[in-house]
Amino acid sequence: MSFSYKNRQKVHCWSKFCVYFCTEKTIKAMKNLHQFGLRQLSELLNGDDDSRLLDDYISENLVVARNPPVTQLLARLSSDTYVLPEMRVMIVTQGSAWPTVNLIPRHFQAGQAVFLSRNSIVRMGEFTDDVRGFGLSMTDELTGLAFPTLVPQAFDGRQRDFNFALAPEQLGRLKAIHSLLYDAVRSKRSGSQVVLHLVAAFLWQLNYYWLESESERLATLSREQKLFSDFVQLVSRYATQEHNIDFYARRLFISPRYMSTLVKAVSGKPAKQWIDEAITTRIKVELRHTDKSAAQIADEMNFPNASFFCKFFRRMTGTTTQAYRQRRIR
Repeated sequence: MSFSYKNRQKVHCWSKFCVYFCTEKTIKAMKNLHQFGLRQLSELLNGDDDSRLLDDYISENLVVARNPPVTQLLARLSSDTYVLPEMRVMIVTQGSAWPTVNLIPRHFQAGQAVFLSRNSIVRMGEFTDDVRGFGLSMTDELTGLAFPTLVPQAFDGRQRDFNFALAPEQLGRLKAIHSLLYDAVRSKRSGSQVVLHLVAAFLWQLNYYWLESESERLATLSREQKLFSDFVQLVSRYATQEHNIDFYARRLFISPRYMSTLVKAVSGKPAKQWIDEAITTRIKVELRHTDKSAAQIADEMNFPNASFFCKFFRRMTGTTTQAYRQRRIR
């Protein structure tokens, strides 16, 4: 199956939806982290015939995955933290995983739909040996062609990541559409437009279920829980650059004192601790997976100076940046 891309204006229109939260410094920093895109996945799976781990469709623009052996795949990775250049959608059918996604700990489990936007930072964390599912990943170029005029709200660039529970009939419908897509990409008799429309159908259906789930979730949340949910999303987006409570309180249109009280009451953890732990997670990524100096990381993450940065890290972890970097594994 091959695609020809003639209308580049459509791709340009889609790229406008992908303007992210990152400042210029953050974008430059991400480029130094390990990338795990479609090209790296293809190389990992297709190094030679004997090492091939699954029989899914992989091209330079699209992956359609069906029950990939996650344990074996992760065993082949050279790191535990990656930047994902392309979006990922996964329907988990069995098992559980506890990754850190965009600096926030998550729990993915059977019966859930998972979405990770492009340029998400993922630390693998723990997972059960039986994790399985189905899904897809694709480049911005292909996404622009699948949605030439209107992009589903769940995937238009406003959501960094999400996961929510699917009802059995919802999971079954998504699986049926995905099976059609899987058969189409592997068939030489299906044209590119068939594939594009099936990709669109799969994501539109998932978008519909996500909107239902969000509506139900918001309807059952108290005002405090809604504010806390918004706070966590803000921390995920801005913690590497904005370290003070005042910034988040202003974005939520509440006072810093009220926000601190609210976050502690809902989560049992102070707001500043949420911010500091997200910052610490990103520092660990930089120390473990780049060769940047402490001064460079401090500058990129908006610390006043390297000395303050090192004291912060030692207070949060009980060790120095140098000692942590020397413990790098894999």
